[in-house]
Amino acid sequence: MNSSIALKSLKAAALLATSLLLAPAHAQTAAETAGDAWRLQLTPYVWMTGLDGHIRPFRGAPTAHVDKSFSELLDKLDAAAFVTGTARKGRYVFQGDFSHASTSDRSALPLGLTANAKVRQSSLTLTGGYNWSAGPRSSIDLMAGARLWDIKAEVQLPGLGAAGSNTSFIDPIIAARWRYDLAPRWSTLLYADAGGFGMGSRSTWQLLGLLNYQLKDSIHLSLGYRTLSVDYRHDGKRLDFSQSGPMLGGTFQFD
Repeated sequence: MNSSIALKSLKAAALLATSLLLAPAHAQTAAETAGDAWRLQLTPYVWMTGLDGHIRPFRGAPTAHVDKSFSELLDKLDAAAFVTGTARKGRYVFQGDFSHASTSDRSALPLGLTANAKVRQSSLTLTGGYNWSAGPRSSIDLMAGARLWDIKAEVQLPGLGAAGSNTSFIDPIIAARWRYDLAPRWSTLLYADAGGFGMGSRSTWQLLGLLNYQLKDSIHLSLGYRTLSVDYRHDGKRLDFSQSGPMLGGTFQFD
């Protein structure tokens, strides 16, 4: 992707968004949407993700296949950090999500050989958009922005040492989020985004479903399932994998 296009995409996304996904999931009232005050939320969360995909760090290197559940990866998890945030003013919404995971695994190769594969994936998603009321108990956010990827992939080959690469790219994305009140303290949230379109990766997409409980006026607890996927292939490299698993988070609201 042309570097000037990437920088322009990132700047545009940064102007649109300041912080994603786990905002309190209650429908906005008329009083809320009419107000001019900023409403901010911050959500640290735990994502019990597995890893499934193919990794080829550079042209000519063998392609390693990784397919592990969260329980299988837990003892091989090097590091992880996940946090989201959202800012609303009237019907305008600005969102961001930071996701980082570093994992290691062994992968089978032809001729009975094995390789050690390591993946360190960091992504920063920034979006902004507009909120519409979908009824007295629900609302919809339509957004656009960008996802910045920083991926380090390494394959250690038997008798040949380690080989790897660092890859960074930017994907434009479009996103939608639907919230629905089930009961006075219970609500659901569905989120989806898609992007890449060949400008950064071939494709990237994300799905999230949550059940939310309002513990206090300014605190929400959320339980759900999330999948984040990317398919990047360029100059012989292949980074084609998905991270999926249940997640648990707590949202803190600041008015």
